[in-house]
Amino acid sequence: MANKQDFKDYINTGYTTKGDFINLGAAMLGDETVKDAYVKIPLKTMNRHGLIAGATGTGKTKTLQILAENLSEKGVPVLLMDVKGDLSGIAEPGENNAKIEERHAAIGFPYVAKKFPAEILSLSNQEGVRLRATVSEFGPVLLSRILDLSDVQSGIVSVIFKYCDDHKMPLLDLNDFKKILQYTTDEGKEEFTNEYGRISTASTGVILRKVITLEQQGADLFFGEKSFDPQDLLRIDENGMGYINIIRLTDIQDRPKLFSTFMLSLLAEIYATFPEQGDSGRPELVIFVDEAHLIFNQASKALLNQIESIVKLIRSKGVGLYFVTQNPTDVPDAVLSQLGLKVQHALRAFTAKDRKAIKLTAENYPLSDYYKTDEVLTQLGIGEALISALNEKGIPTPLARTMLRAPMSRMDILTDSELSDLLKTSKLIPKYNQVINRESAYEMLTEKIETANTKEAKEKAQEEKEAAKKTASQKTTSSRKSTVNPWIKTISSPTVIRSILGILSKMMK
Repeated sequence: MANKQDFKDYINTGYTTKGDFINLGAAMLGDETVKDAYVKIPLKTMNRHGLIAGATGTGKTKTLQILAENLSEKGVPVLLMDVKGDLSGIAEPGENNAKIEERHAAIGFPYVAKKFPAEILSLSNQEGVRLRATVSEFGPVLLSRILDLSDVQSGIVSVIFKYCDDHKMPLLDLNDFKKILQYTTDEGKEEFTNEYGRISTASTGVILRKVITLEQQGADLFFGEKSFDPQDLLRIDENGMGYINIIRLTDIQDRPKLFSTFMLSLLAEIYATFPEQGDSGRPELVIFVDEAHLIFNQASKALLNQIESIVKLIRSKGVGLYFVTQNPTDVPDAVLSQLGLKVQHALRAFTAKDRKAIKLTAENYPLSDYYKTDEVLTQLGIGEALISALNEKGIPTPLARTMLRAPMSRMDILTDSELSDLLKTSKLIPKYNQVINRESAYEMLTEKIETANTKEAKEKAQEEKEAAKKTASQKTTSSRKSTVNPWIKTISSPTVIRSILGILSKMMK
């Protein structure tokens, strides 16, 4: 058995911090928790991103809750993706019990129950602040990547956006985009060909089908107005605590396309609108993506490249991204390499494939004189995790098996009445839950087509009227001719007249 004091010095030296920090719990030597050997994460490194991984039931969600609470307490706003629907309890204080008392006695500091300012958000018809974005805000590049379009199809989308910009036609929702798609190869075919070149009907058909697929996953509810302003995620309450914004995603687990669409649009909007922070000493916003595999599993290569780029760049805006998933292998290597904090809960080795995955996971962590990482991964209890972070200088901290502290807020969901009371106090619901449907591309194109059709119908009616008039005139002339008595016609003919004149002439002689 290693010397406990040496181990304590090892941990305290590795996790020392002069600035503000988050205390996750105490390090463990074997199965014993070592008091005063605290695993402290510097607040200034929380924008370096992170990973919370582990098998089902090992405590990932509670770790997410602990981090969110402590960030809020430090005045840092948080955004949580609540896929399983079990995070709303953050708005109410937790309850002490014997297990919590025992855990905190082992860690070495008392348990404090506390509630936190929370805002409930929604992508669908669930109760909460409605999150929306317009098609125009996505732009042609991001929209093309979401739809997984080819280069030719992406070019068509760019031309469509250019046309709408040139003609002052806002693209707000998917109806606008579908309408302009149809217009390019139907009523507006000649106009588009003259101004921008010929557009293939086959290509617009493919794009339209992909838009409909996205629409069937609920994107018609997401695209539109009023657009959500990311600045509203940065609110601080009257006590100086950062708001914990919880997006309810329980009804879109089987719609990963909508989930990834929202995530990518939000990150792109944050990157575009947030000012550069540099090394400010504290994050501006921290985002936790629960069930992160929903983003990565069905993402195209183009979409993954976009996510990777944003993960690399958004740190400079003071924004930290934390992915929560069962296995680190759920996250692409290019993204995993950007994550500074890693909290690894227990993994299960039921099959040979599981054992290989565990060995691979162990290689993602620093070597330690105190642990055999691949063995410890299968021995961790509930609420325990292997942690490796970055210190204030950006150097990886020693690997520490950690007994995590208990969440200060409720480890259960709000009741219906509590949720209703929380929503009534929201200052964002009146701002965003009113549906706006102002004039946009759909209405403008519909009016343009109707005007063109009306004009064409009038011209056709005029042509038909003139043709009918001409035909009537011809019939009148013909009719007049046909009403002359045949006898008169006969006797007035030149031949008859000449004959009569000839006879008269002879008689006069």
